[in-house]
Amino acid sequence: MENMQFTAIILMALLTFKLLMLPNKVALNPLVNKARILMAGSTILLGVQFLLQYIWHLRAMGVTQAVMLNLTLFIPVSWMLSMAVLNLQGKGRLKPIDRWIGGITWILCTILLGVAAAIDGEPLLSETPEIQIAEIICSILYATMQGHYAWRHTVNLRAMQRSLQNYYDRDMEGMLTWMRLSVIILVMLALMVPILIFGSGAWLAVYGLFFFASIFYTVDNFCSYVVSSAPKRLEEAEKNEEEEECEKASTVDNTADMSEEQSMRIDRIVEQWLKDKCYLKRDLKLPVAAASLGIPQYQFSAWLRNKNLKYSEWITTLRIEEAKIVLLEHPDWTSEAVADHCGFNSREYFHRIFRTYIGMTPVSFQQNHRVIDK
Repeated sequence: MENMQFTAIILMALLTFKLLMLPNKVALNPLVNKARILMAGSTILLGVQFLLQYIWHLRAMGVTQAVMLNLTLFIPVSWMLSMAVLNLQGKGRLKPIDRWIGGITWILCTILLGVAAAIDGEPLLSETPEIQIAEIICSILYATMQGHYAWRHTVNLRAMQRSLQNYYDRDMEGMLTWMRLSVIILVMLALMVPILIFGSGAWLAVYGLFFFASIFYTVDNFCSYVVSSAPKRLEEAEKNEEEEECEKASTVDNTADMSEEQSMRIDRIVEQWLKDKCYLKRDLKLPVAAASLGIPQYQFSAWLRNKNLKYSEWITTLRIEEAKIVLLEHPDWTSEAVADHCGFNSREYFHRIFRTYIGMTPVSFQQNHRVIDK
């Protein structure tokens, strides 16, 4: 156990160093920088926790002593990690409950543990029924806090995904995968706290390994995310959504619902647009498509909503159908040529998305149809 604690101290130090040594462009973005500082604070606090356990040999003394320290420090760590992700998601716009539920939970748990230690009539580091009851209550409060943050993260993630789906002409949700998994990881860590209270031996070792891997995954992917082009792309999509709302609000007919006459008129425009195969142009973001259709962007978005369509999926489906035709009519074309003709940004992306939609690679699709034709 002491070897694991020592390893954790080194790991937290390295992760903190990585966070603090991110490029200058990260520090210039106030929201990203705030998220980085919060995340660095959590890794520092975790390092302190493991250092104290290592120095005081708490696990050798008994489970309760280590759990008291874990609960006292795990809660602010989870609070800071959750706040870091929320700041990225909400562009710094947080509800009061999001800001303070972690602090309130930490104060309540600290008071509970302190009162339990005071009334049991035993030395502070003694294992007593009062302390164990307090730890169970604290773990429930901790899980409740993390459940709230998971709900807020999920709501924000859906809004981010919607912005991406309704702006880009290709699947961009992959850049948010780390965030989605990090939210799940934080919830799992909270739900597994009882292992800290009642577990020992192999169970505790498994939890420790999962914990180290989880923190490393979250922090490492955060670092990769903030130095990539992903935040800028997401900001572009969200800004477009805001501009679309302003455009809709500035018109006389700014209702969310589209009349049947308007819908039929756009049906005819889109039908001609599809005949001209305008959807094969590369980097066809929604505003560009609306401009080529000659209709206001907010009307085009409303038309898509009425049809139950997501822009990126709709465009991708059209391109996949074109790719199927090209693959059969031009078997001599290379994958690069097919991808370029159909508006896909790269051969790799074309292969991945074709397999996702059709269930086989482009080559397998051609071979299957050759067999059928024979």
